[in-house]
Amino acid sequence: MAQGLIEVERKFVPGPDMEERLQELGGTLERRVTFRDTYYDTSELSLMRSDHWLRQRQGSGWELKCPGVAGISGPHNEYVELTSESAIVAELFELLEAEEPEIAGVAAVLGPLKLQEVASFITTRSSWKLALSEAHEQEPLLRVDLDSTDFGYAVGEVEVMVREKAEVPAALEKIFSFSRMLGVPAQEKAPAKLLVYLQRFRPLDYQRLLEANSSSEATGDLTS
Repeated sequence: MAQGLIEVERKFVPGPDMEERLQELGGTLERRVTFRDTYYDTSELSLMRSDHWLRQRQGSGWELKCPGVAGISGPHNEYVELTSESAIVAELFELLEAEEPEIAGVAAVLGPLKLQEVASFITTRSSWKLALSEAHEQEPLLRVDLDSTDFGYAVGEVEVMVREKAEVPAALEKIFSFSRMLGVPAQEKAPAKLLVYLQRFRPLDYQRLLEANSSSEATGDLTS
């Protein structure tokens, strides 16, 4: 798999005063934005069932999230994010065991790979950044996103981006420490927007995904 940043994240259910709490803890609001996410997969959900998530985000382009390799259990996720279209295409053809074209963008290979839209929804997001320690200015920033969707679901996410597998434990410690400061219960697991969307609007696909991942916890969080 091509090299990508490792996203270490934990989702939670945000309370009505969460933005005020973030301000109290020194958070800085970076932006408020509204965008549409569209997810693609085969009719058999070949990507999602292997914990891979292909998304086109309005204004940002394509992203493929692939499962991380840290192997640390708990109420969190680790994903490698691919955003280069050439890297995404190469990974898709490997995952779906197809012959890779010489040059092609993601949109051009949707048809040959029989990838179709499985979910599309609008999210309104407020993004916050925090530095828990002024003494370590070179450490990755902790970020918090508060999302609300056009189908009535709200979820928060505490996230740290790292470059190396060895950095994951420290990122997790930072995430769990800040989650406690936010008042998030230690073992709380909030489902991702996509999982809730499938449960509400594509229940057969939702059930298929749960059955395929019955021996893992991938569907407990899913991608954002």
